[in-house]
Formats: sequence, C-alpha cells, structure tokens
Amino acid sequence: ACICEKNKRVTNCRVENGQCRCEAIGSGITVDCTTLTSKCLLMKAEVAGSKSGRREKPKDAFEDTDGLYDPECENNGAFKAKQCNGSTCWCVNTAGVRRTDKHDADLKCSQLVRTMWIIIEMKHAERNAPLNAESLKKFFTDAITTRYQLDSRYITSVLYENPYITIDLKQNTSEKSFGDVDIADVAYYFEKDVKGQSIFHNSAGLNVSIDNEPVKLEKTVVYYVDEIAPEFSMKSLTPGLIAVIVVVVIAIVAAVVVLVSSNR
Repeated sequence: ACICEKNKRVTNCRVENGQCRCEAIGSGITVDCTTLTSKCLLMKAEVAGSKSGRREKPKDAFEDTDGLYDPECENNGAFKAKQCNGSTCWCVNTAGVRRTDKHDADLKCSQLVRTMWIIIEMKHAERNAPLNAESLKKFFTDAITTRYQLDSRYITSVLYENPYITIDLKQNTSEKSFGDVDIADVAYYFEKDVKGQSIFHNSAGLNVSIDNEPVKLEKTVVYYVDEIAPEFSMKSLTPGLIAVIVVVVIAIVAAVVVLVSSNR
C-alpha cells in the first residue's frame, strides 16, 4: 500500500514500477499519484462520497453555477462532451462546465470544446494597507507552479487591484504538451484549497501569506473562456453570462488584432 499525496479521494492504492497508483472513488479508473487527477474523476468521487444534490446553485451563468453533478468521464479522465442527468442533457467544455442550454437526450455534442482561458478572481478581507503587488505575484506564481505543477508559461497574469486579485491561466490546444497539467484541473484544485476542502492528502488548504503576513480571502470566482463561444439561447441568459460572452468576444477580437498587427 502507499499514500496518494495528490488525491485523497482514492482507494486500492498500490506501488507499481516504484510509483503509487490508486483507483479513483466512483469510477475505479487508475490515477497517477505523482500528478493532479483530472477534474472529471474528482467530481465523480465527490458525488460518490457525498449526498448528491446538496449543492444547488442558480443556473445559467458561465461561472460554474451548476455546481456538482455526477459526470461521465473518458478512460483518460477527460469529460465526455455530452453530460446527462436522467433525460436532461447538455454539452460541456474541458473544465466540465455547461456551455449549452439543457436539452433532451437527443442532443448532439460533436466535440469537447477546450477551455483556453481561466480567470480566477479573488477578493481579500479589508486591510489597513494594500498588499505588495510584486510579493503577491510571486506568491501565487510560486504556489501554482510548485503546488499544482503548472508550467509558468501558462500563467499569463497575476494582477492586484486592491482588494481584488485576478489570475489569468491560458492554455490552448496547440500549446499544451504531453504531460502538462491542465489549467481546468489546476483551477479546481486551487478552488478546493481556497475553500478549505483540499484534495491533497493531509492538507488543510492553501495558506495565502504575502510578506509573511496571512491574507484572508473572502470570495473567489472562476470564469471560463472557451475556444468556441458558448451556445446559450438569449432567453435563458442572465446578465452575468452576457458579460462573459462579451469577454469571449473581446478575447477573440483582441486575438485578431494581435494577428493583424504582427503580420504587418
């Protein structure tokens, strides 16, 4: 037997070729304990170990407001593009977040659309003085690269606008190398750490400390921007979702502008 340091939601751990391998609870799929487990398998394990449906949230924002559901995962741990709950089905992105309206079982999801940009927005508690922006950037960059094993080239920005901290993770299909952890998995581990529900074995979560001073986070919101804009009907949209679609459009326009100016 061995201990899976990166995921406590496992069973039947054993050593194979000198490395700890375990089965994810709920799916029985074998996971590699030297790296992050995929979000799909983690969600499936969480549903298996909890009373399903206790985390009801309002629907239809492209923040992940659907909360926890029991996902269908591929054997490699990726989300299946089509997810269903009984006879109600919807399409998801690589982060497992719903990107279409809910339909009946005839729904076709032709491809698993990649979440290429994840925006993590945090707000810290009131303070007498603002934090040091450089120290803050170093803390979060170091934490993400060491604790979650994400290559620093995927951390495109750590911005501090007192009291808001915004982290941008960008990783499109062509950039992601074999063996790289996925930004969707990093964001999920991070979110659980911040909530004090760490997935890591024997960990209470991420202790945010800037210049040796603990920082209390009051609110964390994660936004998802996909390589293809989401497909919600206008009648089901909430203002929050419209704002995110605007972000998608701006992002695409910005990318076009960059391409045009660099080709001159």
